[in-house]
Amino acid sequence: MSCFFMIDVYIDGERGRGMYDSYIRKVRPIVERFGGRYLVRTENVFSLSPSRNPQRVILIEFPDREALNACFSSDEYKAIAGERESSVDARAVIAEG
Repeated sequence: MSCFFMIDVYIDGERGRGMYDSYIRKVRPIVERFGGRYLVRTENVFSLSPSRNPQRVILIEFPDREALNACFSSDEYKAIAGERESSVDARAVIAEG
């Protein structure tokens, strides 16, 4: 069963944008090694909630929950996770279907 990882991103200024863009270049090959496929990655976001206005939205499909869990618990991912944590406020949800 496919598993979808949805993230809305709030970037912390220009310094944060540079750090986050560096993280994105590093994370993509990791995600792809675990079978993840980027379906959407856009800054063309229109919020229906005035209190929630992300600057970027990302949707990644994994073959199953096990692949998603393996990706984000891998040593490769853990080595770069701090770059995301220090540059953006991100909210993520997982949906299986």
